[in-house]
Amino acid sequence: MAQFKKAMLIYNGNAGQKNIEKTLAQTVPLLSLHIDELILKPTRQPKDAYQFCREIDETVELLIILGGDGTVHECMNGIGGLTNRPAVAILPGGTCNDFSRTLGIPQQMQKAAQVIVDGTEKKVDLIKAEDRYLLNFWGIGLIAETSNNINDKEKAVLGKISYFTSAIRTLQQTDPFYVHIQTEEEDWEEEAVIVLVMNGHYIGTNKIDLPNAAIDDGKAEILICRNTSFSALKEIFSMNREELEDFTGDLSLIQASRIHIHTQEEMEVDTDGEVYMKAPSTLEILKQHLTFIVPTK
Repeated sequence: MAQFKKAMLIYNGNAGQKNIEKTLAQTVPLLSLHIDELILKPTRQPKDAYQFCREIDETVELLIILGGDGTVHECMNGIGGLTNRPAVAILPGGTCNDFSRTLGIPQQMQKAAQVIVDGTEKKVDLIKAEDRYLLNFWGIGLIAETSNNINDKEKAVLGKISYFTSAIRTLQQTDPFYVHIQTEEEDWEEEAVIVLVMNGHYIGTNKIDLPNAAIDDGKAEILICRNTSFSALKEIFSMNREELEDFTGDLSLIQASRIHIHTQEEMEVDTDGEVYMKAPSTLEILKQHLTFIVPTK
């Protein structure tokens, strides 16, 4: 990989002092050997990461994100609309680190830093939803309600398992909703309990191995689930390509590059694990909009 002249590393400045010092000690010396100028930017307030990325200097060739899916999401919104976008590398420092898993990045910090040093560049799609950007997934129904129902204390203790304990609690509270999905080729209208628009391949560290799914083809996978049963939820999070060659029963799959999702009532949307948007919504897949550093193999 070509040596970068200038890079910015964004990390959580409010994290435990010993933890962040240990992480920086594991990564910064190695990165500094291969980057002429490495700028460290700790976040102190909400939206700091977004603001750092919005104001990024055009001389910055590489953006390094040390954090979890929420921090990655915030940074994507910061650089998504820029004309000159730096390459992006992830040091996975969150609970699930889902998109870093899609990229094949090791979850051990020193190994992830080594990928930045000797990895390769890969073009990756980005999804635009109204005036926001997302990298991994957009979801309504049970998926958003599950995120809202995760207990912070439980998440701190159980980590990624908290997502599933929340899903089980939420199952009996979820009612089907009407949804009308329009794409360049499909016009789909029915009741559902989950609608997922996916660019990445992981949710809650669990791989959802959809047929023909790719992060650089300019298309997203739209997964629709019509059943609130635990077996249907389990099927989504334990599926593999062989089982999904023919979609029948409770699940449907659509691929599209431009998607309009209409709901009769305003619904909360989960974007990359962050619940702040509302449906109805129009989504556009920006083909190969970003460049990420990924493992060579």
